[in-house]
Amino acid sequence: MKRKAIVIGSGIAGIAAAIRLSVKGHQVVVFEANAYPGGKLSEFNLGGYRFDAGPSLFTLPEEIDQLFTLCGENSKDHFEYLKLPVACHYFWEDGKNLKAFSDIHLFAEEVETKLGEPAIHVKRALEHSDYIYKHLSPLFMHRSLHKWSTWTNPEALRSYLKMGKLGIFKTMNAANSSLFQHPKLVQLFNRYATYNGSDPYQTPATLNIIPHLEFNIGAFFPKKGMHDITLSLFKLAKRQGVEFHFESKVNEILVDSGKAIGVRVCEEEYFADVIINNMDMVNAYKTILKKEKQPKKLLNQPKSSSALIFYWGIKKEFKELDLHNILFSNDYKREFEHIFKLGTIYDDPTVYINITSVYKKDDAPEGCMNWFTMINVPNNQGQDWDKMIAEAREKIIAKINRTLNTDIEPFIEVEEILEPRTIESKTSSAQGSLYGNSSNNKYAAFLRHANFSSEIQNLYFCGGSVHPGGGIPLCLLSAKIMTEMID
Repeated sequence: MKRKAIVIGSGIAGIAAAIRLSVKGHQVVVFEANAYPGGKLSEFNLGGYRFDAGPSLFTLPEEIDQLFTLCGENSKDHFEYLKLPVACHYFWEDGKNLKAFSDIHLFAEEVETKLGEPAIHVKRALEHSDYIYKHLSPLFMHRSLHKWSTWTNPEALRSYLKMGKLGIFKTMNAANSSLFQHPKLVQLFNRYATYNGSDPYQTPATLNIIPHLEFNIGAFFPKKGMHDITLSLFKLAKRQGVEFHFESKVNEILVDSGKAIGVRVCEEEYFADVIINNMDMVNAYKTILKKEKQPKKLLNQPKSSSALIFYWGIKKEFKELDLHNILFSNDYKREFEHIFKLGTIYDDPTVYINITSVYKKDDAPEGCMNWFTMINVPNNQGQDWDKMIAEAREKIIAKINRTLNTDIEPFIEVEEILEPRTIESKTSSAQGSLYGNSSNNKYAAFLRHANFSSEIQNLYFCGGSVHPGGGIPLCLLSAKIMTEMID
């Protein structure tokens, strides 16, 4: 008789967990509060434009390919993607701009030509990023930090003596300032702290592992858009026999004698051998686990940054823009002080513009573009968001106009807004934070919830709010780590 598993939430980690459990022989049922799968990785249409609502960067595609392989399928038959020739296009208001070519030699030449920074500095920085990845990814990305076997395996033992070189004792900004001469290149590499909602002036330099993913391995784009990651894996899970229930909010995880035995959905009770929580860890303890012992130290950790996103249908094509574009602030340090210390939005925010219609033409009408226009903002602490959003919109438009020498407002045909309050209400992310607890100290990796409960048997956790962290690749790895613990 098959063992039963219940997954709470159909975020990308929840779907991946369901697939992996089904491969292991479990009968899997997924309960999702929304009417659609994917969590943050969803989409919507507005006035002839299609938008990917959430994550816009795609790295480590092999983690998705592996799920198809586990099921005996070829991912290319169901999910297609391409490697980007340019990972991102960077702009500054003084007219400087850089194309982050995926070819490291081309990128290094671009930096030397436009900024005067020796090309060798870029190559050495990316070699160091590769070094960090080789020593830390087996420890922090592919294993539980809450099992003794992780710390006693040979890979871990080899890494202990290299902790200084791996950046644990420096901030990201300090490390990058020693690697590069030009402040614009320091700013560019500091930006990678935002990939998990952190502050480069506080977070440890171990996060310099991230450029390795984007440059040495590559940045990619699903040919049907980011939401196709969700749809492809959702369909794979269905083919595996996973049962999904939408608009089915779990009200409680049922615990008996220290064991998770099922869930309550409305007034119905469903029982299983294992329960997997893909809901944000903080909100899960506040709601569906409120009767159980609370991990107060973890719950009280500072949260990551959030986002303010304007989805704009633009009645014009800007040939200078690529899929990923960054319009940098003139004072990066001050911007992060506003986000993490003052809890507000800086007057000159860094603006990220993602335009999928560059590669997927049917995402916008002919001659138009779909702009996913985002700035990093503090998480929700009760600020006057209506006022802050209105002011930020003016500042963002002014920033775009100055940088691109345009007047963007007349070209905005349609608009939708996503902000910390709606991020929290739609995805159950505590305070609207995008990545759970922040990584603004060297112990942050150890202050994420484990992929299992130490208090309740048969209860497991996956998703961006638990180990190893947020973002598509880490969410997929959280599902992998978790399912390897079961049975």
